[in-house]
Amino acid sequence: QVQLAESGGGVVRAGGSLSLSCTASGGSSFSRDNMGWFRQAPGKERELVAAINLSNNIKHYQDSVKGRFTISRDSAKNTVYLRTDNLKPEDTGVYFCAAKPRYSSDWTHWGQGTQVTVSS
Repeated sequence: QVQLAESGGGVVRAGGSLSLSCTASGGSSFSRDNMGWFRQAPGKERELVAAINLSNNIKHYQDSVKGRFTISRDSAKNTVYLRTDNLKPEDTGVYFCAAKPRYSSDWTHWGQGTQVTVSS
C-alpha cells in the first residue's frame, strides 16, 4: 500500500515562495508511476496543479501556475517536490500529494494535505 506524506506548507505574503515535499513509501514503482500535486481552496473542487511521470519525467502544469511552480523528483529519496514562486492569494488552499499507477486514469493514493496560505 502506497503511503504519501507531505510537508512544507505555511503562510507567506504574495510574491513569496514555498517548497512542498511529498515522500512516498510502500507499494511498487509501478503503483506510483505518476505523482501529482492537487490543491483545494475553500468552497472549491480539488484541482490538479502539477504532475510528473516518474518513468519518462514528463511534467504537466495547470495553466495558472505555469512559469511559477516547478515539480521535480528525487528518485533516491522517493520524494517529489513542488516549488512555488511568485505566490498569489488565489494559490491559497490545502495542497495534496497524489499517486496513480502506470496506465491508470485514477489517482488512487493521497496524502493528508498541507495548508498553503498566501496573504495579500
